[in-house]
Amino acid sequence: MDDRKKSIKIELASPDVIRSWSRGEVTKPETINYKSLKTEKNGLFDERIFGPTKNYECSCGRYKKVKNKGKICERCGVEITEAIVRRERMGHIELEEPVTHIWMLKINPSRLATILDLKTKEVEEVVYFVNHIVLDAGGTDFLKEKQVLDLSTANSGKTREKLIKILESIETKLEEGKFQHKKCLRLLDILRTPGIPFSMDEASEFIAKHTDIKFGIGAIAIEELLKKIDLEKEITELRAKIADTSLITEQTKLLKRLETLFSLHESNTKPEWMILRVIPVIPPDIRPIIQLDGGRFTTSEINDLYRRIIIRNERLKKVKEMGAPGIIVNNEKRMLQEAVDALLDNERKPRPVTGKDKRPLKSLTSILKGKQGRFRQNLLGKRVDYSGRSVIAVGPDLKMHQAGIPRDMAIVLFKPFVINLLQLKGYAENVKVAEKLIQQNDPRIWEVLEEAVKERPVMLNRAPTLHRLGIQAFEPTIVKGKALRIHPLVTTAFNADFDGDQMAVHLPISKMAVREARELMLGSKAILGPKDGKPIVTPTQDMILGNYFLTTEEKGSEGEGMLFGSYTELLNAYENKVVSLHAIVGFPVSELSNKVWDEADKNKYLISSVGKLIFNISIFGNKFPYISNGNINGAEEEVKKFLVSEETNISEYISKKYEVQQQIKKKELSAIILRYFNENGSELTSVMLDNMKDQGFKFSTLSGTTISAGDAVVYDKKFEAFKIADKKVAEITEYYSLGMLTRREKKRRVIDVWSKVKDVIQKDLSNVLREDLKNPIFVMADSGARGNVSNFTQLVGMRGLMNDPKGDIKEIPIKSSFREGLTVSEFFISTHGARKGMADIALKTADSGYLTRRLVDVSQEVVVTVDNCHAKKGFTVKNIVDTKNNSIIVPLFDRLVGRYAHEDIKAGSKVLIEANNIIDVTKAREIVDAGVKTAQIRSVLTCDAKRGVCQMCYGLNLATGELVTIGEPVGVIAAQSIGEPGTQLTMRTFHTGGVAGEADITQGLPRIKELFDVTKPKGAAAVISKLEGTVTDIESEDGIFTIVVKSKNDIKEHKSQYGAILRVAKGDTVVAGQKLTEGAIYIKDLLEVSTVNAVQNYILKEVQKVYRLQGIEISDKYIEIITKQILSKVQITDAGGTKLLPGEIVSVNTFKAEVKAAIIKGIKPPNAKPKVFGIKKAPLESDSFLSSASFQDTAKVLTKAVIRGKVDKLEGLKENIMLGNLIPAGTGLIPLKDEVINIQVNEVE
Repeated sequence: MDDRKKSIKIELASPDVIRSWSRGEVTKPETINYKSLKTEKNGLFDERIFGPTKNYECSCGRYKKVKNKGKICERCGVEITEAIVRRERMGHIELEEPVTHIWMLKINPSRLATILDLKTKEVEEVVYFVNHIVLDAGGTDFLKEKQVLDLSTANSGKTREKLIKILESIETKLEEGKFQHKKCLRLLDILRTPGIPFSMDEASEFIAKHTDIKFGIGAIAIEELLKKIDLEKEITELRAKIADTSLITEQTKLLKRLETLFSLHESNTKPEWMILRVIPVIPPDIRPIIQLDGGRFTTSEINDLYRRIIIRNERLKKVKEMGAPGIIVNNEKRMLQEAVDALLDNERKPRPVTGKDKRPLKSLTSILKGKQGRFRQNLLGKRVDYSGRSVIAVGPDLKMHQAGIPRDMAIVLFKPFVINLLQLKGYAENVKVAEKLIQQNDPRIWEVLEEAVKERPVMLNRAPTLHRLGIQAFEPTIVKGKALRIHPLVTTAFNADFDGDQMAVHLPISKMAVREARELMLGSKAILGPKDGKPIVTPTQDMILGNYFLTTEEKGSEGEGMLFGSYTELLNAYENKVVSLHAIVGFPVSELSNKVWDEADKNKYLISSVGKLIFNISIFGNKFPYISNGNINGAEEEVKKFLVSEETNISEYISKKYEVQQQIKKKELSAIILRYFNENGSELTSVMLDNMKDQGFKFSTLSGTTISAGDAVVYDKKFEAFKIADKKVAEITEYYSLGMLTRREKKRRVIDVWSKVKDVIQKDLSNVLREDLKNPIFVMADSGARGNVSNFTQLVGMRGLMNDPKGDIKEIPIKSSFREGLTVSEFFISTHGARKGMADIALKTADSGYLTRRLVDVSQEVVVTVDNCHAKKGFTVKNIVDTKNNSIIVPLFDRLVGRYAHEDIKAGSKVLIEANNIIDVTKAREIVDAGVKTAQIRSVLTCDAKRGVCQMCYGLNLATGELVTIGEPVGVIAAQSIGEPGTQLTMRTFHTGGVAGEADITQGLPRIKELFDVTKPKGAAAVISKLEGTVTDIESEDGIFTIVVKSKNDIKEHKSQYGAILRVAKGDTVVAGQKLTEGAIYIKDLLEVSTVNAVQNYILKEVQKVYRLQGIEISDKYIEIITKQILSKVQITDAGGTKLLPGEIVSVNTFKAEVKAAIIKGIKPPNAKPKVFGIKKAPLESDSFLSSASFQDTAKVLTKAVIRGKVDKLEGLKENIMLGNLIPAGTGLIPLKDEVINIQVNEVE
C-alpha cells in the first residue's frame, strides 16, 4: 500500500471557503487573562474556537478524562479532545469593509492592475483612499469606466472640470430654489474656485443620486469592478486584439493580461476573491504565547498583527454606527487595509509596523520565506533524534567499514535497544529498572551495549556536506575517550582533518533504513569518487611515505643477492636484520601469486627488493600481478624482465645487469587501487586498502623521516642570476624613462625577466634536490606525500614575484628564500597578497556553496526513470579543443568511456562498436587508436524520457563503474559533482600563499556562475556572426571594427566593442554563432542566431575549460544534465489549435505532449522557439510551485501559482521531502507508465 500524498493544489480561497475552515469568529483582541491565565472568550486563544489547552480537559475543569472525548462542556462550551488540535483548528475575522490582498496588489506584476488593465499606482491610490475611480460612466462621453480621478492639488483641475460638466447638466434638470438646486450651486461654486478644497464624497453621492454615474473608492470599488468582468468575453476580445497588433511591446502587454485572465478562467477562480471580506486566523499553537520566568509573557509577533486588525475592525464598526463624517470613516477603512497588509506581508509596506526595538514585525510572508522560513528551516531540513556530535580523531587500527563511537555517546544513542536487551537477558524486569541500571552505570550495561551496536550501522556526516560522500555509514565499535574515531582513508571523502573538526552521528532506525545504510552507504563501498570515477580513498601523507620507503631499492645494501625459499624465510631474515629492507634479492616465482607466472616460468627466480616483496605479498596476497615499478597496467609484462633462471649467479646479475627500479609513489598507488577495484570489486578492495594503510604507517614510522633546517641546502648560484637580471631591469627602466616604453610594457618586461630567473632557479634546484635522494624534503616531494618543487624553491631559492590584493603581479621580486629569511620590505610584499588569499577563502566558500545550492535546485528532479527511451537523435562528441592555442581540453577518449553508442562507430568500413552498446575503457581506446575523430553517443541532452533520463542516455554510474540503476538521483549527483570542486577551486589561493604565476580562481568560479546564470559576460564580450556566409569586409575606425558577413540572400554588419581583437580575416567562411572577435559569448545571443546544439556544446566546452585548467576532472554527463535543465523550456510562438497561449513558457515535455495530442486530434499543432534560463531563474520556472517557492522569491512564486490554480504533482525530490513522503528516487521511486515521448513533427531545435 503506497500511502503517499499524490498531488497538492493551491488556489484563491473564496470567503465561503475561509469560513468553512473556521471553528468560530474571533471578535476580541484579548489573548489570555493575566490573573487566571485562562483564555479569553471570543479572543485570539479562545478554547471554544481552537480547542482545549490541556489534553481532554475543558476550560472550567468539569470534564477531565479521556472517557469524555467528543463531549462539549455545558458550562464553558469547550470540546473535550486532545490539545494538539490547537495546532490545526482555525478561526476567522469578519471584516467590516473588504480589503485587497497585498500580494495581488503589490507583487510585481500586480495581478489586480493586470486584470483591470490599469497602472499599479492607480490601483494603489484607489485602495488606499487617495483617489476615486469611475465605476459606471453613465453613458457620458468624457468619462470612461475604470478611469481614476486624480484629486491631488496639482492635478485636480481636470477632475474639477469633469465634475463641473456633470453638475451643470444636473443643474438644468433641477427646480430652482429647491434644496437640491441650492446644494448643486454650492458644489459648483466650490469646484470653480481652485484654492478651496472640496469633498469628493459629497460630490459623488450627489451625482449618483441624480444620474447613473457612479464613483467609488477603496477595496470595495475594486471589488465591484472585478465582479463586472466577464472572463470568457474578455479572453475572446484579447485574442482578437493580439492577432491585430504588430507592435511587440503592445503584444507583450496584452499577452500578460490574457495569461492572467486565462489562468483565472481555467482554474475556476473568481477575480473578486482577491479582495478579502473574511480573513483566517491561524491556529494558536503556531503563534503561541509563552510565560517567562519573571511572570511576564512573550508572544509571537503574529498575535500583535491580528490584534491591530481586530481593534481597527471593531473601531470601524463603531465609527459607522455613530454616523461619523466620510473622511473619518475612510481613514478608518484605510487603517484596516494597512493592518491586514501588515499581517500578510509587513515588509512589503512602505512603512512596516515595528515592535519596541524598531524592527519590523514578522508577518505571515516572513514566516515562509528565507533560510529561517518555514520552507527551508522546517520543511526541507528537520532536526532529528538519535544523533550526536563530537570531535574526530584518527583510528588507524579501524577497518574501512568501521568507526569508533565513544562509550558515553553510544549508550545514549543506543538507549532503547540497550533497554530492550537488558529486559530480554533478564537483567531488568521493566523499562524503569533498565533505565535505572543505565543511570547507575551498572557494569552489565556495557556488555549489552557491545551486543546492541552490532545490530545497526551508524551514519557519520561532516558539514559542509558538499557531495554524497559527506555522509557515510559505518559499523560502530565502542572506543574509550570522548572523540569519534575515523578511518584515515575516508578523510578525503569527508574533507576532514584532525585539527579539531567535528562530525555528527545519526542512527538509522527502521529495517529498511538499516538495510540501505548497510548495502549502499557503507564506508568500504565508497571507493570511487562520483565526479570522475577515480579512487577517492587514495592513501595520503604518512601512508604514501611509508610505501615509498618500503619500495625503495638500493644497490649494495646488507644481504644483497641472497636467495629465499619462502615469504616466511624472507620475513625472518628481515626481522633479524640479516637482510636490509632495500636489498635486492632473489625469490622463487612459485611462491608468488599465480598472476605472475605461467608454467614456463615456474622454476625461475624473481629479482626484486625485500621491501617490494613485502609490499606485494602482504598487500595483495594472490589477487594481483607483481608490481615491480611504476607500470601498473602493464605489470604482467613488466615483471617478466626481472625473472631469471635457476642457474643464474644472482649476486653477479644484480651488480652488473640489474637496474634499480623506481619506488611506488602516490600516482602509482592510485592506479593500483583503480585497477584492483575494477578486477576485484569494492569488498576486496577495502581489505587491500587496509593492508596498504597498515604497511604505510608501519614503514613510515620505521623510516624515521624528519625535516630539519639543515635539509634545506644552501644555494648560492642564484646571486649570479640576480646580477644579470638586475642589469636587464635597469635597462628596461632606462628605456621607460626615455619614453621608449609605456608603463604597461615596462611592467610586462620586468615581470618577464624575474619569472625567467625563478624558472631557471627552480630547474636548477630540482637537479640539486635529486643529487641527494635521501634528503627528507626530496623524499616527501618525490613520493607525493607533501610539498613540491615550487615549495622547495621558496625554501632555498627565492620566493619570486607576488600578487597584490587586486590579483595583479607586483614587479618587485622577493629575492630571499625562507631559509635565509625575508627582509622587512619583502615580508610586507609577501603578506600583502597572502591576506587577500585568506579573505578570498571566506568569501568564495560561501559563493561556491550558494552555486551548489542553485545547481541542486535546478536539477533535483532529474532521476533515472526508464531503461531505454529509444532516442531518435544522438549527440556528437569529438576532442574539445581550445581554439586559441590548439590544445586539447577534454580528449575524445574521456568523452566516450562509460557512454552508449547511438549509432555504429566505424573506422573505414570496420564496425568498432555497434549502436546501443556500452563503450568501456578498452573499446574507447580502440576507437581513438583507430583514428576516429567524431562519434555519435547517447546523451542526456537528447534523451526522450518523459521525466528524468533513461539508463542508456546516462551510461555508467561513475561511482560504481556499472550501468546506472533506475531510481538513481543523477540530477543531485551532477550538481554535487560540479559544486564540490567549486569549493576546491575557491580554496586554491590558500595553498600557494599568494605566489604570482599560480592563477587565482577569479577566472574560475565567476566564470562558472556567468555560464550557468546565463548573464552577459563581464568585460569584452565576443561579437558573433548572425549569419552563415563569408566575411566580405572589415573596417576599423577609432579601435572599433565593423565586420560585414554576407550569405546567399542576406548581409549583416557586426560592430565590435572598443579595443576588440579580431578572430577572422577578410574572405573567411563563418557559421552562425561563430566568434568574430575574442571574448566570451553571451549565451542568449548565441541561441538567437544558432541552434540549441551549438549552445549545449558551448556551455560544455567553457565549463570543462575552467575545471580542467585547475586540474579538476569532471565527467561531461554532469554538465550535460545542468545544460539540459537550463534549456528545458520553450516559448510558444504559435498556439495552433491548442489551449496554449502565444508567448507562454512551457517545458519541452509539455510542448511535445501538446503537439502529440494536437496531431491525434487532427488540429493544428503549436510552434515554439527554445528559451534559455539561468540556474537562478530555471527553478522559478519549475512545474512544481513547492520546489520554486522554497528556492527564492517565495511570495512571487506562490502568487503566480495561486492565479493559475496550480497542481503540484510532486514529481521532484524537494516537494516530497516537504510533505514527508519518501523521495521518488532510489528505493522510493514509483515506476511510471508511458515514460517516453517521441515526436517527429515540430521537433524543437
